[in-house]
Amino acid sequence: MGALVKILTLSCLLALTLPTLAEVGWWKTAQFYQIYPRSFKDSDDDGVGDINGITQQLAYLKEIGITATWLSPIFTSPMADFGYDVANLTDIDPIFGTMEDFERLLARAKELDIKIILDFVPNHTSDECDWFIRSAAGEEEYKDFYVWHTGKVVNGIRQPPTNWIGVFRGSMWTWHEGRQAYYLHQFHAKQPDLNYRNPKVVEAMKDVLRFWLRKGAFGFRIDAVPHVYEVPADADGNWPDEPRNENSNDPEDYGYLQHIYTTDQPETIELVYAFREVIEEIDQELGGDDRILLTEAYSPLNILMQYYGNGTHLGSQIPFNFNLLANIGFDSDAYHYSELIHNWLDNMPEGQVANWVFGNHDQSRIGSRLGADRIDACNMIVLTLPGVSITYQGEEMGMTDVFISWEDTVDPQACQTNEEEFESHTRDPVRTPFQWSDEKNAGFSDAQSTWLPVGLDYKLVNVKRERGIALSHLNIYKQLRALRDEPTLKQGDVTVTAIGPNVLAFKRSLAGQKSYITVININDDVESINLDSVFTSISSQLQYVVVNDKSVRRKNDLTFANSVLLMPKEAVVLSTV
Repeated sequence: MGALVKILTLSCLLALTLPTLAEVGWWKTAQFYQIYPRSFKDSDDDGVGDINGITQQLAYLKEIGITATWLSPIFTSPMADFGYDVANLTDIDPIFGTMEDFERLLARAKELDIKIILDFVPNHTSDECDWFIRSAAGEEEYKDFYVWHTGKVVNGIRQPPTNWIGVFRGSMWTWHEGRQAYYLHQFHAKQPDLNYRNPKVVEAMKDVLRFWLRKGAFGFRIDAVPHVYEVPADADGNWPDEPRNENSNDPEDYGYLQHIYTTDQPETIELVYAFREVIEEIDQELGGDDRILLTEAYSPLNILMQYYGNGTHLGSQIPFNFNLLANIGFDSDAYHYSELIHNWLDNMPEGQVANWVFGNHDQSRIGSRLGADRIDACNMIVLTLPGVSITYQGEEMGMTDVFISWEDTVDPQACQTNEEEFESHTRDPVRTPFQWSDEKNAGFSDAQSTWLPVGLDYKLVNVKRERGIALSHLNIYKQLRALRDEPTLKQGDVTVTAIGPNVLAFKRSLAGQKSYITVININDDVESINLDSVFTSISSQLQYVVVNDKSVRRKNDLTFANSVLLMPKEAVVLSTV
């Protein structure tokens, strides 16, 4: 009996001393929102968005029902790639503010119950990072922190060690006069690649994760994961050339080669698992709601599914699903939409959670890529399919790409091309200032000029105006978000189908609850569809729950399941009565 009392007492003490996770799995039905800090809100009128601007506008995220927001990099940087070239991985760049500003942001976010996710850039640092400076100088501790090679000599001329071409065009290798060697950079020459075959690098980057988690970040979006490892060097320290891609004829272009030795190496998956171990470690140390990883990879589906974990190791909770973003085009039909949705749902490991993405800071906006009259449809797909929704700032109100002239272009990916080709490479049009109102600079800043031009349509497309229009993109988005709190939308099963080439439909169902059916007319024909013939166990009458501005019906109207009439580009959500 005494032993039992001792065990119970010990159990109680452990329960008191070990932190508990307040909400395990909060992210499984969460709404994520990407903020591009340079363009969200400028608080000090220098024309560039900043941390205090984000803090000022956090209430807007609450208004549209956002659970967590991830911030593109805010760390110390010379801004060669607008923050993705990090010089100090544990400090804030002055252009965005101070560490105290960041701490105030965290405090305000906590008040509003919005979680802050940071962008983590593991593949490279800036060439102005102290680690690289020491590595270039040959300091023993840092000598192998980056990937170096003396190159090869052909006909008396020194050349890079391989033919590898970088994402931003040209050779992946740049000669460093001080080190008398080439260093590898899969992106910009000012972004030298870290050497993850050095265990010290792995530990140093884990410490970066720990630093920000202890500060109060709730996780990380991990940038450009497939590029982190290259194929191992041979016994002589050399690497193979990559084979030609016959689809490209431009020897400077990234697409000129098949990147079989510089992307998607098997060690990359293991590194994600190692980063997840850090997340689990800090969860145990700090308690509270669980912390998460979102991983960015435009990789084959079979590789992406490994990011979730392998049965013995946990991985990324949210490997970004870019299927729709990367593959849906203006002329895609309903069969293509359905196929891509099924690809993820049908291949996802058991017990994992899907996520849906239609936009980010690297890709043309929905309204420009697919047509402004499909914005509501895409938001309906993201917000009514099961799992995690992810929205890039401005997509909720239908912002579109802004034309940026060659003279105003600042994106390094475009600047390394030329005046004839830059438009196919630039990411500037999707990164322009957020359109808050019809006031000066769209309410983004009171500066004389902004770091990128404001969209010419800002007097019509802005938060202030759309709040007052019943069927604006913004208000439809808010209705869809509110619907996600329904048990069926949180926990229900899904059936996805194409009803002919023009109509995409999916049904969410849960025992004892209303069913919801999202129906989207992708094209410009009037369609009459029979939902009874497609979905089982639905009532003969259905009610309109969400409509868009193409609809002749209104919210709460009734229709018969066997004869639903859809106008061109109409997108609706129906429920069983």
